[in-house]
Amino acid sequence: MSAAAPPLPSEATLLVLVSCPAAAADALATALVEQGLAACVSALPGMRSVYRWQEQVERAEETLLIAKTRAGRYAELEAAVRRLHPYELPEIVAVNADGGFPAYLQWVHHSTA
Repeated sequence: MSAAAPPLPSEATLLVLVSCPAAAADALATALVEQGLAACVSALPGMRSVYRWQEQVERAEETLLIAKTRAGRYAELEAAVRRLHPYELPEIVAVNADGGFPAYLQWVHHSTA
């Protein structure tokens, strides 16, 4: 296993992927935007997940949330998801997204300042 990647600059743009039950998606997305932790959260419903949990193969109908934020707000966003998410171990995966339309990236930064 390799060493962890170095931390991103606090102004780096991130896409944070969070899967959750459909019933929890709107409240979670709204809380992240209202708290200024994400500029926008897109919800992609109808996702079917197959995963191993507690030595069993499980299946779930879920919604994938894609939160747009900056690295400087990631820790707070993660804490909010962990507090509000109904799962014991929520999927929270951050992906660097600094490439893109500069005006949109500026909007993300401004909205999460």
